[in-house]
Amino acid sequence: MQPTPFDPEYDYPPLPFTEAICRLARELKRAGLPWHAHVGCFVWDPDRALPVESPFPHRIYFILNLGHFVKLLGDVDTLERSLVWLPTWYQIRTLAQERGVPVPQEHSNPETDLRDLYKAVLTHLQS
Repeated sequence: MQPTPFDPEYDYPPLPFTEAICRLARELKRAGLPWHAHVGCFVWDPDRALPVESPFPHRIYFILNLGHFVKLLGDVDTLERSLVWLPTWYQIRTLAQERGVPVPQEHSNPETDLRDLYKAVLTHLQS
């Protein structure tokens, strides 16, 4: 069975698949954002560590079966070092609230909301 790729012309993305969001997520990782790989996470593979193509743009993957990703990369530690977690709006908002990070005002643009949440958590991690 061949996978059906995500079609940005017709499909609604579960999160903004943009380079700006990916770069901010990498900054969060470098600043020490805690993450343990688990089912239900979107991840970005900027260095092409995964030997398979993603159905999403920009080498973004969804972890549906953690064992499959571990098999491809060897172990969980390598997976977590090689990939960049792309927290969803709910994940980053929950993380911000747990750490007492002031949550920015919501906008009418979902990508702006997510970007502002990423930036708020990044500022908190860097302080």
